[in-house]
Amino acid sequence: MNQDNTPLRGFTVGVTAARRAEEFATLLTRRGADVVHAPAIRIIPLSDDTELERVTRSIVAGPPDITVATTAIGFRGWMGAADGWGLSDDLARSLAGSRILARGPKVTGAIRAAELREEWSPASESSAEVLEHLLAEGVRGRRIAVQLHGERTEWEPGTDVCEALRAAGADVVAIPVYRWTPPDDPAALDRMIEQVADYGLDAVSFTSAPAVASMLMRAKETGMLELMLRGFRTGVAAVCVGPVTAAPFVALEVPVTMPSRARLGSLARHLAEELPRRAVRIEAGGHVLGMRGRCVMVDDTTRGLAPAGMALIRTLASRPGRVVSREELLAALPGGGGDTHAVETAVARLRSALGAPSIVQTVVKRGYRLAVDPEGP
Repeated sequence: MNQDNTPLRGFTVGVTAARRAEEFATLLTRRGADVVHAPAIRIIPLSDDTELERVTRSIVAGPPDITVATTAIGFRGWMGAADGWGLSDDLARSLAGSRILARGPKVTGAIRAAELREEWSPASESSAEVLEHLLAEGVRGRRIAVQLHGERTEWEPGTDVCEALRAAGADVVAIPVYRWTPPDDPAALDRMIEQVADYGLDAVSFTSAPAVASMLMRAKETGMLELMLRGFRTGVAAVCVGPVTAAPFVALEVPVTMPSRARLGSLARHLAEELPRRAVRIEAGGHVLGMRGRCVMVDDTTRGLAPAGMALIRTLASRPGRVVSREELLAALPGGGGDTHAVETAVARLRSALGAPSIVQTVVKRGYRLAVDPEGP
């Protein structure tokens, strides 16, 4: 397969999705990426959720005037769970008698698949616009069923839709059809957080705001939050499926990038365009050096490096052409130490691994540099 078909060759992408992760990983590996998977959330099976069953029975007993549907997976799951409880026909009749508002096209499809019809859907695909629409028309005295789409946390900014509707005088029934918890075993997520902090990934992809929130919460619990945020702000791309998913990062001033359409296929294509565009390429010693999270590209050949080699090349590449002292390079090496001879050994191994010794130049009595012309004085 030629390089045009594998634009992500050499790049390592973290995938945090709890569902459809395998499908998304396949889209990335077909484009040449290495994928690291660490589910950031665990979805609670809806059929086992006693709270959802209780609320569903209350909806059947007292049909809503208005129903707000927010996610396709949640709405489909609700219908499926109701079927398991023998309530599907009763629930469908209750919802058919209400005005149904859909947050976006995916949930609209789920509504129609249940043989129901939506009255209105916002162009922005945001819950905030749905709320504005309802408040503008007035909701006092109305019974409104609101499908929730995750547990709210300190990392998910914005107005609570249920709270705002209640404040405006509505009788709100919250439908907990999409509930999540942190993963049972956080080891993989902990490792991904460390890789972001160490710049060992080129990007991390997120397909839901709860996944972002869960990763932030776990980093905070383990004392890694600031280091992880530094990684996202200064090298590792935070790639989100859409603005709702990106909101927790935006609130923390983390740069985010996203496709024009909030779909998995669009997200994969966006990564394939964005990562090569932002990759660092340096001409050094007669070769083209391409920096990646876990490896480097030398004249379009992938060169895997040991952690010490990656630490050295990152430090040198951060100042192309400038001399970096042995002391600074020693401080960058994993494990550090106090003997600068360790730097000489590591540089020798780095040159061998690159297959192009001329890329790293020795500057006698001063240190090492990438063999490029320095920019500026």
